[in-house]
Amino acid sequence: MKHVVIVGADRGIAASLVQEYLARGERVTAVCRDAGEAWQDESNVRVVPSTDVTDDSAVARMTDEIGDDPIDLLIHVAGVGSRERWQEFDFETMLAHYNLNALGPLRVISALSDQFVEGAKIGIVTSRMGSIGDNGTGGMYSYRMSKAAANMLGVNLYHEFRPRGIHVMLLHPGTVATQMTRGARNWDAMTKPAEAAAGLARQMDGLGPDSPPRFRHQDGTSLPW
Repeated sequence: MKHVVIVGADRGIAASLVQEYLARGERVTAVCRDAGEAWQDESNVRVVPSTDVTDDSAVARMTDEIGDDPIDLLIHVAGVGSRERWQEFDFETMLAHYNLNALGPLRVISALSDQFVEGAKIGIVTSRMGSIGDNGTGGMYSYRMSKAAANMLGVNLYHEFRPRGIHVMLLHPGTVATQMTRGARNWDAMTKPAEAAAGLARQMDGLGPDSPPRFRHQDGTSLPW
């Protein structure tokens, strides 16, 4: 039984990842922004509630809660989307988005660094909206920019952890019907969270010692940086 840590496990894709790994028979730590009530009765889930990944003290409490428990796999999902109109920027809010989408996973992974076993796997759920090569429309400034920074973080972590035999992948879940995308056109036709979670888990399954730094769609497509 492996120890899997899912960050942002209150709802959406991350909640479905908790279910995915439980179904596989793994032991899961669900790091939640709120109380994590959905997991309170699950015997193989340890809930770490009230974890705002933009808050150093909250991340320190999370680290204390996990303690010396070795980690085999971590997937960081917590993030936020945005839409800004040209020249109508709220820079304070945009900085908050950067803090969450780019610095959030850095805080968490840095804090838990000593707990990763040799051969451990780390996934950061980013977005193809952070791809420079795939940007054909512009817009969504803070989301695109913060996710591009998260992609750079992933490649840095690949180099940081490779000597320890720890593997890192950047993940795009697709356009998923979650609370973040609710209200968008064709929301009902979007990929469902459980489908996205299953695809992300499959990509993590294929991550190994010889894997280069990769940016993968949950369907297996390799995405440009």
